[in-house]
Amino acid sequence: MTSPCEFMTFLGSPFILVIILCGNKKDLEGEREVTFLEASRFAQENELMFLETSALTGENVEEAFLKCARSILNKIDSGELDPERMGSGIQYGDASLRQLRQPRGAPAPTRQSCGC
Repeated sequence: MTSPCEFMTFLGSPFILVIILCGNKKDLEGEREVTFLEASRFAQENELMFLETSALTGENVEEAFLKCARSILNKIDSGELDPERMGSGIQYGDASLRQLRQPRGAPAPTRQSCGC
């Protein structure tokens, strides 16, 4: 597999993926092996989001996660992604949010003790 599109084909439909290409080590500008333009062009050709990041300085690291979350929320809002569908990859992070999304009258899920 040489491209994200081939990877998605390998997975098969109906997977909807959100992929961000992160060019790391932005703080080492003089030592780069891939130019911003090359990475940006690759991302555009493969329909990926792109950010240059630096783990050392933290630049754009949080933005990468926020951009990913915004994209997922936009796909949910547009109906392209159904978080209720089993296998969607979406999990609610807070139990109260899960309860809000349950149909009225449905019993709340019970947590089983692990016996610890």
